Amino acid sequence: MIGVISYLVFFSTVAAILAIAVLGLNLQWGNTGLFNGGVVASFGAGAYGTLLLGGSAQAGHLGGYELAYPVALLGGLIFAGVLAWVIGVLTLRLRHDYLAIATFGVAVAFENLMRNATWLAGGAQGLRGFERPLRQTLGDGFLYNVAFFAFVLALLVLTYVFLERLTASPFGRMLRAIREDETAARSLGKSPSRARLVAFVTGSVIIGLSGALYATFYAFVSPQDILPILTFQIWAMLIVGGAGNNRGAMFGAFLIWGAWSVSGWALARFAPVEAQLFTGSIQFILIGAVIVGMLLWRPQGLFPERLIVSQPGDFSTTKP
Repeated sequence: MIGVISYLVFFSTVAAILAIAVLGLNLQWGNTGLFNGGVVASFGAGAYGTLLLGGSAQAGHLGGYELAYPVALLGGLIFAGVLAWVIGVLTLRLRHDYLAIATFGVAVAFENLMRNATWLAGGAQGLRGFERPLRQTLGDGFLYNVAFFAFVLALLVLTYVFLERLTASPFGRMLRAIREDETAARSLGKSPSRARLVAFVTGSVIIGLSGALYATFYAFVSPQDILPILTFQIWAMLIVGGAGNNRGAMFGAFLIWGAWSVSGWALARFAPVEAQLFTGSIQFILIGAVIVGMLLWRPQGLFPERLIVSQPGDFSTTKP
């Protein structure tokens, strides 16, 4: 029984961490219409930044500053935000598939940099030497995992509340107006480029928070953690849950992560030995099938964006 509870805590922790990333992507795509194909760049920036600043000294690469965890976490978020600002300034003039290709290229470049620049962050061996916060007090067992899950859950709730208030504010309504008709929003004196940049950086910082929590939980990060499949997983979570709906984004994260975990277990347990060699590839195919199936069957997701009644002079819009 304890083993089942321990696994449920582990599963819920990872799902909640990914849910934070999906909320950040939802701000970018669901509310602003920015097709970010480089989610893992922000995720990796938060993860690497936190471990570089908070980890102990390791021979052969940067880091080892051993800063207090809150400072290291904040540094990881700043790293993700600065990277997003640079990317945004260079790419946000592009639209739709061009923006997706450009941001995906940045993510691939970031992963290759982390894999090959051993002097920077350990290369393919990744970053080690990070001591999880309060480890000496709580130990490494069940109690620590429960406490960390509570911490992640609190951050997930705070992120959700922040985004709910942001999207309900005049700025959030302006983002949806830009998403639906940029020309009309510009004719009313708004600055779409500035609003898109703010939304892109804010969403990327939230995704960076997810990466920082992921690296904290495992006390390790490597290029294997920021492969393109993670971008597709997070996109699948948003598409299934419902773009433009924060509750749907969180539900999609738990649902898709559950499906990913169950499929991996089922393939390892019941598939022929020959097929088990291709378990990862089969799961990749399943993720692609989920995305295509949802776009064909229910493109608005399980929880569609909630309708907002426009008032005179308001920038509220609705999706059909």
